[in-house]
Amino acid sequence: MYLKDSKTVVIKIGSSLIINESKSIREKWLSDFALDIQNLQKLKKNVIIVSSGAIALGCKKLKLNKKNLKLDKSQAVASIGQIELMNLFIKKFNSKKINLSQILLTLEDTEQRRRAINAKRTFENLFKLKFVPIVNENDSIATSEIKYGDNDRLASRVAQISGADCLILLSDVNGFYSKNPKIDKNAKLIKEITNIDEKIEKIATKSIGEHGTGGMKTKIDAAKVCQLAGCHMAISNGLINRPIKKMLEKNICTWFLPKISKLDARKKWIISSISPKGDLIIDDGALNALKIGKSLLAPGIKEVRGKFNKGDHVKILDKNMNEFARGLSSFTSDEIIKIKGQQSNKISALLGYTSKSEVIHKDDMVEV
Repeated sequence: MYLKDSKTVVIKIGSSLIINESKSIREKWLSDFALDIQNLQKLKKNVIIVSSGAIALGCKKLKLNKKNLKLDKSQAVASIGQIELMNLFIKKFNSKKINLSQILLTLEDTEQRRRAINAKRTFENLFKLKFVPIVNENDSIATSEIKYGDNDRLASRVAQISGADCLILLSDVNGFYSKNPKIDKNAKLIKEITNIDEKIEKIATKSIGEHGTGGMKTKIDAAKVCQLAGCHMAISNGLINRPIKKMLEKNICTWFLPKISKLDARKKWIISSISPKGDLIIDDGALNALKIGKSLLAPGIKEVRGKFNKGDHVKILDKNMNEFARGLSSFTSDEIIKIKGQQSNKISALLGYTSKSEVIHKDDMVEV
């Protein structure tokens, strides 16, 4: 089963799982959900939670109706509700000895390569520290033009950025059905979907609840992102207690299968970047290291050409000016000029601030 084989798992929970129709917080559900996360950690999995609920909790605190909120007021309500949401998570997760962090993202953060790389590194470092990131759209500053409008698509972008193996969208149904199960008793659960064709698109009907802003259509949009990111995606019932435990035991859900491998998706993402901004000429020692899958370090760099920023796409050339690879730089061209040919342990002293040792990380490099 795909969840069992995954190393990094993103789980999206909607507003309706945090707060019910009578505007009561579903505290028992969240306590049980913490047990699910605790179990995934015991299975040595990295976990990211993408959670809705900030505006819903803000409305509850202020006794407002979400449907009547305009964008500018909803941003203020979100900033109030975000604290409520995190306090709720901390209250339930601390008792299970689960360490939490918070990450707020906008659409721009996931679309710009430099910001996406920074977010990826943040996730990686949080995993090393044994923390679980809680991600939400930054509703308090996002505008109507750049907002995702729902956290299904945000979750798919988080899965893409973090290099997740699996995204689980916890919904109010068991998965994707042949017909709308709420109005047709003959609807059948589709266990696996490889190709999202017109028939699948037609079945996906948009439904909006009081607290949620998404529907099955947004989940299909999320699945498309995952398929091209080499990530498995599941739609599963989140209204039941211990939903992840049930998935592991019974696998009652719909899986959308990726079209390409995770590695191919990463390479495509790098190669599809706009034209390279500069060149790094390396020595034979660095070239041999790259050939066996190592990252590019400062000692092996002989020359820097062009002007580029951190996160920009650059070419890696051997001493004969033959292109060997392309990658995303962890430093600016000015920084690399200062540290080229130097040992990695001298980087901080040369730059005057603490920094990473890889000039181009192996995960951000594609051999051409």
